[in-house]
Amino acid sequence: MSAATTSTRPGGRSARVRAAVHRAVEEFLADNPAEGLTLPLIATRAGVHPTTLYRRWGSVADLMADVASSRFSGDIVVPDTGSLREDLRRWASDVATDLADPDTLAVIRASIGSSAEGGCACTADRHDQLTAMLDRERARGGAAPETPHAADMLLGPLYYRAIFTDEPADPGWTGQLVDTLLK
Repeated sequence: MSAATTSTRPGGRSARVRAAVHRAVEEFLADNPAEGLTLPLIATRAGVHPTTLYRRWGSVADLMADVASSRFSGDIVVPDTGSLREDLRRWASDVATDLADPDTLAVIRASIGSSAEGGCACTADRHDQLTAMLDRERARGGAAPETPHAADMLLGPLYYRAIFTDEPADPGWTGQLVDTLLK
C-alpha cells in the first residue's frame, strides 16, 4: 500500500474521495472483468480527476490493495463462546459466508491478480482474527495451534474452495476443517 493511503486523515474530502473511489472499483468489478480496470476509468466513475488516483495510489495494484484491506477489515466479528472449537466453527462459517458473496470474490480475484501483495491484503485481517482467538485460548490456559498452521488448515481450504471451485462451504464442511485442526 502506498504511503499516501496510510497518511490521509479520516473524514472530510479525503474520506469522501476514498469512499467514492472504493465504491467505483467495487461497482466496476461487479459487472466487468478486472483486466479492464484502470485508474482513469475508476476516476471517471468516482467523479474525480485521474491525477487524484495517481497521486494517492499510484497504480491499480496499490488501489486494489487499499480496497481489499478496507473491504476485509472488521467485517467478521471474532466470536467468544468460551470454547476455541466453537469460536473457530462460528468464525470459519462466517468467513465462508463472506467468501460466497460474488462481490467479495470479485475484489479478491482482482486484488490477487493486481500484485503479489494482493492476496495479503485479502487475508491480513483474517490472520489477525485467528491470532486473537488462538491467543485468547492460550490465555485461558488451553492449548492452541500456532497461527500459520491454523491459517493453512482453515483459510487455505476456505479461500481455495471460494476462488477455484463451485463447491459450497457449508457449516458442516467448515466444522470438519476445525475438527481436523484441533485433533
